[in-house]
Amino acid sequence: MTDPAAPDSADIEPAGALTVRTLAMPADTNPAGDIFGGWVMSQMDIAGAIAAVERVAGRVVTVAVDSMTFIAPVKVGDVLCVYTTIERVGKTSITVSIEAWARRNRISDRVKVTEARYVYVALDEHGAKRQIPSEPE
Repeated sequence: MTDPAAPDSADIEPAGALTVRTLAMPADTNPAGDIFGGWVMSQMDIAGAIAAVERVAGRVVTVAVDSMTFIAPVKVGDVLCVYTTIERVGKTSITVSIEAWARRNRISDRVKVTEARYVYVALDEHGAKRQIPSEPE
């Protein structure tokens, strides 16, 4: 029998591939002293775009952020680790599931801080939507 108070295994281990890892610095804080949520979102967008570009073999732009959930604050000195999973590939768009985890004091256990789905659209060299190849090149 499972303990209902025990954390879900999805909250213990990150899902997806480690795509970005960076150090949270004092310049990135909000007035409360925590890392600004917009900074975390931008790191997630960078990671999602890296994953999307690799899958579509070309340029992408962010068109939507879906179901963003902040779970815990990021503190100065935390290492922010961003994990990505390709969730869906359409004709011209790609959805990437993204999780951000913080390593407190750069060495201790990871803490899940946020998750979201980012949607990107593939573009051609002229900036117009283009079809995504059915298989990665």
